[in-house]
Amino acid sequence: MPGRVALIIPALDEEASIGTTLDELNGLPLAQTMVVDNGSRDRTAEVARARGADVVSEPRRGYGQACLAGIAAINPGIEIVAFLDADGNSDPADLPALLAPVERGAADLVLGSRVLGRAEPGAMPAQQRFGNWFATRLLRWLFGARYSDLGPLRAIRRDALAQLNMRDTTFGWTIEMQIKAHRAGLRVCEIPVRSRRRHRGHSKISGTLSGTLRAGWKILWTIAKYRVGLG
Repeated sequence: MPGRVALIIPALDEEASIGTTLDELNGLPLAQTMVVDNGSRDRTAEVARARGADVVSEPRRGYGQACLAGIAAINPGIEIVAFLDADGNSDPADLPALLAPVERGAADLVLGSRVLGRAEPGAMPAQQRFGNWFATRLLRWLFGARYSDLGPLRAIRRDALAQLNMRDTTFGWTIEMQIKAHRAGLRVCEIPVRSRRRHRGHSKISGTLSGTLRAGWKILWTIAKYRVGLG
């Protein structure tokens, strides 16, 4: 694993949680740990630098935009790219299990499934659980793609990621990757991961009605776009 894995952490106003998230990565043999500061108005970037992370500035807002900026900053020699949210919802201790199938050549893309794993009370609000269930059912009905979750914790071979030609700049990022991976015939597997309740900061998506609606609309639009051949 050393010298092979880059971890991308998109972050927007996560001063309260980014330090703990990075501290929990200690001991993991990552070649590159990037925090993509997505236009934060707080000390997210400063805290991340103090923890030794590479900070990439991407002032253009959008989850996918931040992920694309991180991909553009990956060092030469990296073979596997992992994604982790900054809010502490995912447990970094699950990363070795997530990376293992890619490391041994058994999978091209590994998705961390919160549905298959254990969730703390309050980790996934009811509207998020329903939206996730509905979106994954649409993927099954419309594309024949069997996924249990659209969770952010994932790992993918770098060459497979390049093959997908990711473009979404907002909340459609995760589902775009899963649709394209299915269409490209990538070897995809899911593993159970833990989902934790946010203890610091505020959610920009599931924690607000407007965030939930924006994310839900973009996910549905992305499904419809690829279904009718516009993607």
